Amino acid sequence: MEVNENFGRIADQKTLLKVINALEKNRITAFLVETGEDANNKLLELIPEGAEVMNMTSMTHLVISTAKEITESGRFKSIRNQLDRMDMKTEWPEMRRLGAVQEWAIGSVHAVTEEGQLMIASRSGSQLPAYAYGAAHVIWVIGAQKVVKNLDEGFKRIYEYSLPLEDERARKAYGRGSGVNKILIINQELTPGRLYAILVKEKLGF
Repeated sequence: MEVNENFGRIADQKTLLKVINALEKNRITAFLVETGEDANNKLLELIPEGAEVMNMTSMTHLVISTAKEITESGRFKSIRNQLDRMDMKTEWPEMRRLGAVQEWAIGSVHAVTEEGQLMIASRSGSQLPAYAYGAAHVIWVIGAQKVVKNLDEGFKRIYEYSLPLEDERARKAYGRGSGVNKILIINQELTPGRLYAILVKEKLGF
């Protein structure tokens, strides 16, 4: 698949501030930080020590080392670690529940519009229930290259940029390609303080 590199360009300061304001209007608590390290620090500041945390599969969090902090530091109750110890053949129903409902979920998105809408694409859909409703709190770390003007541009970014890169990664990691089977669009949150977006002035993830 060919990658449209236009969707890898970092948004300027004026646009980033516009996005932050739009997210806040949509009841999504938003922060703008300089680096991935700053984003990691802010995320760890938001999550109480000892909290139950599910780190969704995310290239962004692998790059900034959040996934390692959640699963290896001992500071949090890692749902990922718990799932890794379970048997899919005998415990699949409970594994599904654990993946869908938790105190804190962390991940990223594939596009954020200038109107403060978030778009998340998925092959399996496993992370979407928690993002939409199941998790009590969700934190997304979002690289500045993921900003798009509107939903139409967001769909193009998913298919022309995120999918080709994820497909290549999946083939190397799992021996099979990826696909856009399900897409979640968050226009607004009803519960204040539930959703957080940390926008980073760097190119992070797909």
